[in-house]
Amino acid sequence: MNRYTFAILVRNRFGVLNRVTSMFRRRRFNIASLTVSETETADYSRITAVFDGDDGSKEQLMRQLYKLPEVVVVRELDREATVNSELLLIKLANRDRNKRNDILDAASAFEAKIMEYSRDAIILQLVGDTLLIDNFVDLMRDYEILESCRTGVISLSRGMSTMRDGVGGERM
Repeated sequence: MNRYTFAILVRNRFGVLNRVTSMFRRRRFNIASLTVSETETADYSRITAVFDGDDGSKEQLMRQLYKLPEVVVVRELDREATVNSELLLIKLANRDRNKRNDILDAASAFEAKIMEYSRDAIILQLVGDTLLIDNFVDLMRDYEILESCRTGVISLSRGMSTMRDGVGGERM
């Protein structure tokens, strides 16, 4: 099984996310990460999906996505040709003075930002690639994690290329 990342440019319409994710479900792909947001124009949204599967099924999924009328562009993103990032918010217990300095030292080493600090809890924010976030979460497992939340992967192609490059006017 391989891991793939698709960037999907869609018309910003009601129900489009459900229709796109249904394609993944029907093809039995497990989505590892999913982010959706408006683009530089409110007319379009960008869906970034990270999923596991095989090459043949991936190609079939891409063809099926293009059959949806709201889908404008589907691009498979190459990790080497893109800038990827994720956001993590993690809340840790802050009751043990002995562990507090270790948590703050780790946060500093990973360049995590303190978002909230109280006697009972610390909320840290970390922005980076998936491996950095995974490593930080693994390190924080030595302490009491009260809660955590991740945004999922977002990606942009390096250089001047954009999602809309080479797209004919009939789809836009």
